[in-house]
Amino acid sequence: MRLLLDTHIWLWSAGNPGKLSRAARKAIEDPSNERWISPISIWEVLLLVEKGRIKLDGSAEEWIAESRRELGLLEAPLNSEVALATRTIRLAHRDPADMFLAATALVYELTLVTGDRHLRQTRGISVL
Repeated sequence: MRLLLDTHIWLWSAGNPGKLSRAARKAIEDPSNERWISPISIWEVLLLVEKGRIKLDGSAEEWIAESRRELGLLEAPLNSEVALATRTIRLAHRDPADMFLAATALVYELTLVTGDRHLRQTRGISVL
């Protein structure tokens, strides 16, 4: 399975895996599964640090690099195809970050791992 980690799932995977559902933890820990992140999630982590909503060990840049190494995260490029796909995604809310995550899952045929109820209800993408 090819998994796209929502930002909160990435944070929990790296720092508090007990917050993950059993199914999410099992899928993320399965070495046969690929784990992907979007540059949008990197941007969201930087914003959360700047706003003081999360505290990371070391600088945000160091944490991101270390987390990507430890979790074996691949990066799903943000490109024009993803941007165009945001116009076909129908979410219950208009959060731009969520639109980009859903579009990324659609374009790259990834299963979005999320606890966000709005994203879990998105049609046309695979969600865990």
